[in-house]
Amino acid sequence: MSARDRLTTAGFRLGWRLTRALPEPLAVAATARLADTVAARGGPRVRQLRRNLARARPQATAAELDALVRDGLRSYARYWLDVFRLPSWSPERITGTVRARGAERVRATLGSGRGVVCFLGHLGNWDHAAAWATFDLAPVVTVAERLEPEAVYQEFLAFRRSLGMEVLPLGDPATFPTLLRRLRAGAFTALLADRDLSATGVPVDFLGERVSMAAGPATLAVATGAALVPVGVFHEIRDGERVLVVDFRPEVPVPAPAPGESTREHRRRAVATLTQRCADEIAAAVRAHPDEWHVLQPLVPAGPER
Repeated sequence: MSARDRLTTAGFRLGWRLTRALPEPLAVAATARLADTVAARGGPRVRQLRRNLARARPQATAAELDALVRDGLRSYARYWLDVFRLPSWSPERITGTVRARGAERVRATLGSGRGVVCFLGHLGNWDHAAAWATFDLAPVVTVAERLEPEAVYQEFLAFRRSLGMEVLPLGDPATFPTLLRRLRAGAFTALLADRDLSATGVPVDFLGERVSMAAGPATLAVATGAALVPVGVFHEIRDGERVLVVDFRPEVPVPAPAPGESTREHRRRAVATLTQRCADEIAAAVRAHPDEWHVLQPLVPAGPER
């Protein structure tokens, strides 16, 4: 392991320990101050976040975008704080701080023996949502991007598995066949799909731009007959309490084959259609809760800064 990798790994481990050791109000205040400092300093990723948010809120003034970037970085910092502290949360806290919409439909689908594949964006706290689902809905099968250094990746695998998830590595040749088997057996699969990390994504219209999103969720639904369900994840304050909302949208149905269409042509068209429908749902969630969209990478083509 290189010196840089050792330093990165040590930093993550220190963050895990410190955020659990600090009283929660103090930790929350500290992460907010850190986020404000990052926003004030700017930098390439902050500017990229600003460009992304400008597409979610195209009518926003420069001052409104400044505030949105600050709030977005605070939300992103809070995501990491909650991730670091999640292993110390009780099952009662994990489930009691979530409000699920549309979960009855998902529960009924799973109860019938049919699998469900969820199409998620980088919104809210997807780790908290997955932990809630494992306790209150069904064990989660998911795929994780391989992080560098390897030790940090293994830390995240251990963390997510400790919450009851089955985590498969992105890019492993065995991952897709495993997902097919799990879904055919009626599993509940949740996949982050608003960023294409495979270079084999589906072109979609998203927030007024042409971008590429992961083909996996739609491909799995078409291949297995599993229900494809877009999911929005965001926070709300209700009665003074901060809660995570997991919004299961209605199932996106597979289109019927067109007259004379081959099986291969139908699958290609169905994957493109389903991915676009899911992209539309994620776009609506991003527009409604842009500060909770944690994408600091160039998901969409760079445009003029505002």
